[in-house]
Amino acid sequence: MDRKQTLESRVPDLEKVVFHAKLGTRGRARRAHGAVGRASWQGSFPAAIPELARRAAHLAKADLTSEMVGEFPELQGVMGAYYARHDGEDAAVAQAIAEHYSPQGPADSCPQDSVSVAVAIAEKVDTLVGFFSIDERPTGSRDPFALRRAALGVIRLILENNLRLQLRSVFGASHGYLNDTGVDAAAGADDVAEGLITFFADRLKVHLREEGVRHDLVDAVFAREADDDLVRMMARVRALQAFLATEDGANLLAAYRRAANIVRIEEKKDGVTFDGAVDQAKLEQEEERVIAFALADADAAAVPALEDEQFEDAMTALARMRAPVDAFFDQVTVNADDAGLRTNRLNLLAAIRTTLDRVADFSKIEG
Repeated sequence: MDRKQTLESRVPDLEKVVFHAKLGTRGRARRAHGAVGRASWQGSFPAAIPELARRAAHLAKADLTSEMVGEFPELQGVMGAYYARHDGEDAAVAQAIAEHYSPQGPADSCPQDSVSVAVAIAEKVDTLVGFFSIDERPTGSRDPFALRRAALGVIRLILENNLRLQLRSVFGASHGYLNDTGVDAAAGADDVAEGLITFFADRLKVHLREEGVRHDLVDAVFAREADDDLVRMMARVRALQAFLATEDGANLLAAYRRAANIVRIEEKKDGVTFDGAVDQAKLEQEEERVIAFALADADAAAVPALEDEQFEDAMTALARMRAPVDAFFDQVTVNADDAGLRTNRLNLLAAIRTTLDRVADFSKIEG
């Protein structure tokens, strides 16, 4: 009986299947994730053919109305692919239908085909944006709609396929389409996007824990820039992890903490902020002049390296500061009797903090 009816002919029946009281029917959900599919593969899935991605998104949920899936819900997606092949749909479309729920857990394999990846991301993004838009967000251990699993799925799809996807634009496209289909969104597009970026950062820490990546390094990078490009964020995190494993990195972290603590204490004492420009005329000792030059040199090298995503080069530039910083702390009295010298030296310490913070917020790093 099921095979006598094409998958395409089942699509209208999705309007009878309620997805969520506030989010509408499965038909509405299908259209929403179809729209995200069209937006998300563009420029990010070079091998994907847009017509195939749209077709797969259009048909992905249609098997929910079949008798087979009605009796055996665990076959959703599997039966859809079977029906699609029977109907003569493109092989990539059938594969995408089969894989669009994946990955559903850490042991589940991740789709690799571009069409499958596009639709799998779209399906999960639609769920996440939909529930965040109606303020149904996970709280504590409560996650009735498996949104944490959906976010982890998107993270894996992006990282394992090395996708340079701008998540804010994908979330925005999905939110806009929800509005177009009549969903009464309690939260605006910007609030939803920022909430999801923070949510993804938390899920990323969970995902990386098993890979031996410290959660505080993710915090340090995320605090510097709430990046929505997960591949770029991970490159920065791994470069930071490798840097801190070196002697120069460990010593610079210690120097950062020492500089930040001194500045914080003196700022509280004086009721001012030491973030002014360093006065070159007030650099009395050689160690002061050397660290001022080293800071300018590190800044000049690190900024373009970061812009070019050459994170290892940026860390190398910072590492060159290690010896000058050590010498400064060994030979220079920060709290000099002369008020002008003291202010200038505190500004110099603040500059050490600022330069290192260009890569990540070192104050977030533990240990």
